[in-house]
Amino acid sequence: MQRILFGALAALTLFVVGSASLFMVDQREYAVVRQIGEIRRVIDQPGLYLKVPLIQSITYFDKRILTIDTADVDRFITSEKLNVQVDSFVKWRIADPKKFVVSVGGSELIGADRISRSVRDAMNNEIAKRTVSDMISGEREQMMASVRGKVAEDAKQIGAEIIDVRMKRVDFAPEVSERVFDRMQAERKRVANERRATGSAESEKIRADADRQREVILAEAYRDAQATKGEGDGTASAIYAKSFGQDPQFAQFYRSLEAYRASFRNRSDVMVLDPSSDFFRYFRSSGGRSNAAEPASSGSAGRR
Repeated sequence: MQRILFGALAALTLFVVGSASLFMVDQREYAVVRQIGEIRRVIDQPGLYLKVPLIQSITYFDKRILTIDTADVDRFITSEKLNVQVDSFVKWRIADPKKFVVSVGGSELIGADRISRSVRDAMNNEIAKRTVSDMISGEREQMMASVRGKVAEDAKQIGAEIIDVRMKRVDFAPEVSERVFDRMQAERKRVANERRATGSAESEKIRADADRQREVILAEAYRDAQATKGEGDGTASAIYAKSFGQDPQFAQFYRSLEAYRASFRNRSDVMVLDPSSDFFRYFRSSGGRSNAAEPASSGSAGRR
């Protein structure tokens, strides 16, 4: 019975000692083996490992990329002496667990705080040399590359590696926002007024050119119309002259009819003339017509 009890106790002791001597390392973490506070080795490959029980201890550190992203925003002053609020984040990871333990005691919180302070210092130096416009557009990538370089150098001292540093948002401080927006609004109004003035000048120029072209076109059209009319009048006069030359008496009769039509166009037209005047000779009797135009009276009467 004592042998059985002794055997069970020995087996239990071996199991406990064996369990205390074995430890597992996951692929997502480092394992730092310490012996009486001294770092003996760093394991970065996954698997099952042995240690000296009761003498050696194991501390695990995350291999994955960590994020520093707090709700607080940092205030900086630009080269324009404007206060801005910058919200940023940092991606980092533990690259040298031994140095990380020696520098910050293996605390991720302390390590993150050291990196955050380094980011603030680097951004303060870079933002102080730039304007707001440079920060949000012109030189943003160049500025962040410089910040990443400086923060990466500081992070190496604590065994960390900086993956990326980014700005999420850049805002004006509340006390300067209204003043900056007023200045931006005034600038936009100035540009708008300048463009309106330029547009108005161009409009007047185009309108004046159009009016000039219109006058030229009308003048040329009037000139061509008068030339055509002159040619038509000349042709008509030639035809009239040729026709009237064949029968002068009829020509006189036709012209008198035209004169009557023009003189008595309206009922209100009034003329005070001597009834025996030559103007009314074609209103007289046939005797009068024969007296006025004896040789051609019969021919004229026939044409009427």
